[in-house]
Amino acid sequence: MILILFLPALIFEGSVKLDVRELLRNSVPLLLLANAGVLMAAFVTGCLVHWLVGMPLLISLLFGSIISATDPISVLAIFKDLRVDKRLSLIMEGESLLNDGTAAVLFEILLGAAVADGLSVPKGIGLYFLGVGGGAILGAALGYLASRVTETLDDPEIEITLTTILAYGSYLLAYRLHLSGVIAAASAGLVLGNLGAKKGMSSRTQTAMQSFWEYISFVMNSVVFLLIGLEIHIRELLSNWSLVLLAIGAVLWGRVLSVYLVIPVSNRFTAKIPLRWQHVIVWGGLRGALALALALSLDGTFPYREMNLTFGVVIFSILAQGLTLRPFLQILRIAPASPEIQ
Repeated sequence: MILILFLPALIFEGSVKLDVRELLRNSVPLLLLANAGVLMAAFVTGCLVHWLVGMPLLISLLFGSIISATDPISVLAIFKDLRVDKRLSLIMEGESLLNDGTAAVLFEILLGAAVADGLSVPKGIGLYFLGVGGGAILGAALGYLASRVTETLDDPEIEITLTTILAYGSYLLAYRLHLSGVIAAASAGLVLGNLGAKKGMSSRTQTAMQSFWEYISFVMNSVVFLLIGLEIHIRELLSNWSLVLLAIGAVLWGRVLSVYLVIPVSNRFTAKIPLRWQHVIVWGGLRGALALALALSLDGTFPYREMNLTFGVVIFSILAQGLTLRPFLQILRIAPASPEIQ
């Protein structure tokens, strides 16, 4: 219920407002960060947690997949206040949208392997590409169909209702077909936002739709964090403080390697991402609602769930990284944007 109720709305809201032309211009770094970067971060984090904390390798890799996706909501708000370069904002937001799908697919594969007590690498690779590719095709097709329907309508209430059906319908249908529901919802949102909204919706309907989904996202994020507050047992979290610190270190190290190794490859094929921007991408890779939703979706009896490692990492991410990002940007002289770094 956690995955079905929260994820479609959170993913769809993030995708429906993105400009696909800008995403295509930055497709190389985004695809590398969202695929190779997430897989690398999850693997490095999982191996380090296995070595440092002593959890079984498969459970550690599952934790790595849960915590590898980033959440840019608070980061983008700071970027907007400080007038940070739009391309950096797009990279942060686009990476988050795409790596949500990668992390969710990886989570489902590893969870199935953990329940079955074993993982076949060739089968896992096949399921990964099937889930990502199949979900993208299904979501794009449904988004195109919904876009054509919106061209025949001129009623904000009906069209907003149609977007809701699209968000949840694409997710649930993909889930039923054993494809990635997250990728399907994101693809559907991208197509509708760039085709149906711009060609088939009036400006009044577009404004109403954006306001509706921004509010829904706000509510969903709030409820997820509220559930975490109800779920966390302070005594257990404090009793595992040393393990939480080790997990935080593993997550940060995974993020460091994934960014500083992947982006130089991207810089060979597209407009370069400056080193100062790379520092921001590392430290601004906050963890949020998706990680919490995936963690909450695990059964209460799942091994090592009571250690609250995910919750501890998210709390550190929001408080330590989130609160220090603004002075970090000012130290790097990235805000306000200047021609030097564009």
